[in-house]
Amino acid sequence: MTPPTSIPPLWTSADLALATGGTATAPFTATSLSIDTRSLEPGALFIALTDQRDGHDFASAADAAGASAALVSRPVTGDGPRLQVPDVLSALEAMAVAARARSGAVRCAVTGSVGKTSVKEMLAQIFRATGAAHWPEKSFNNHWGVPLTLARMPVETERAVFEIGMSTPGEIAPRSKLVRPLHALITKIAPAHLEGVGSIEGVADEKADIYAGVEAHGSILVPADDQFCDRLTAHGQRLAPMAEVFSFGESEAATSRVTGYDSDGLGARITITLSGTRATVPIRAVGEHWASNVAAALLVAWRTGISVTDAADALAGYNPPPGRGTAETLTLPGGGEALLVDDAYNANPESMRAALDALKARPGTRKLAALGEMLEIGPGSDKAHAGLAASIEGADIASVFLAGAAMGALDAALPAAVDRQYTDNVSALHDVVKNALKPGDTLLIKGSNASGMGALVKELRNWSQYNKAAVMEAGQNAPRGV
Repeated sequence: MTPPTSIPPLWTSADLALATGGTATAPFTATSLSIDTRSLEPGALFIALTDQRDGHDFASAADAAGASAALVSRPVTGDGPRLQVPDVLSALEAMAVAARARSGAVRCAVTGSVGKTSVKEMLAQIFRATGAAHWPEKSFNNHWGVPLTLARMPVETERAVFEIGMSTPGEIAPRSKLVRPLHALITKIAPAHLEGVGSIEGVADEKADIYAGVEAHGSILVPADDQFCDRLTAHGQRLAPMAEVFSFGESEAATSRVTGYDSDGLGARITITLSGTRATVPIRAVGEHWASNVAAALLVAWRTGISVTDAADALAGYNPPPGRGTAETLTLPGGGEALLVDDAYNANPESMRAALDALKARPGTRKLAALGEMLEIGPGSDKAHAGLAASIEGADIASVFLAGAAMGALDAALPAAVDRQYTDNVSALHDVVKNALKPGDTLLIKGSNASGMGALVKELRNWSQYNKAAVMEAGQNAPRGV
């Protein structure tokens, strides 16, 4: 199938065959790349990856959705063109290398235990405002997400940002070497993925492997306030000895320094001093941890050649991605309203404490929190969960709802005076939370992605829409005066 002529091709079959060593059954051009037939756009090359499911089983569905061709490693059903290769993931990585080689883009990479997706999104917003930009869809930061993002990079890209993640040792260095960033940044080191790495020092060393791919005369960007700042810097200088070191944070020694934070409970104004320039950035997020993210984003942007003022202007009004601290209004039965803070995408002890601290600054007659268990934090899980008790008490929370087996440790650690309900099944909280909400409340929802707290957010949104429709219908059916 020929893609629409109005969209320039991202890849031709000839270029793909050259990059991958594969064989095309017929000529084609692809305007994009897709790994999911449910979101495939006409003209896309369907990449039949094998992950949770085997993409080869969906090649015919990709044809029906308008795919220009399919990248496969074995014969498949369907009548569209095929690019046959020995291994699909290896071919995708080869495409990533070719995309990197043919573009003059300034590439930046971000990792860290917390904040990496937020900083990536901030940079994407800045880069979009200042030229042709490229960034990953969602949190595509794993073994297939990084090469997919790189292979999707158009030739004309001027600046690109890549998010690089890990769950087990040895995953970051090869992804950094694939991207070969000019500038690489670590947001913060926190006790996440301890189950796979074993210690927080191990986490620091694994994250510092992002500097393995930094190109000569590039930048090693480190969090100045982090307890592992010196360790990260030394690790980076061993891996990229020709790179310069820059830092961000509240420290007086930071290159990009946080010099002001003010919040009205709905948003914040963050002041950064960098390269002799003082800039204030208003964002739609609450919590002092956001100041560090802004400082990091401005530092990376400045290293790519964007002025501090232009970067700050481009970042103004930033709103977090879904599930990372966004605030929205819930309509309650009868028409009252409550504020929902959706931070349900992920959690570790550091981000949990930051979210609870930010909740205290939010408006609302009562503060409530629904917290899901934190996963992949290793044998210290009980201690880490119990350690959240002080943050809950300090946030003046009226009621807390706990879900997941690991949250039993926090339930046991909370004083008897703290009103809470605990269950090992998050679905049991749905009606409990609904019944607890009153007009004027502010509710924080947070937990690891696999804890199921996102389902609670979705349930509350649907419930809110139902309530809103019921209120409108009641108003339309109300008796009218003569």
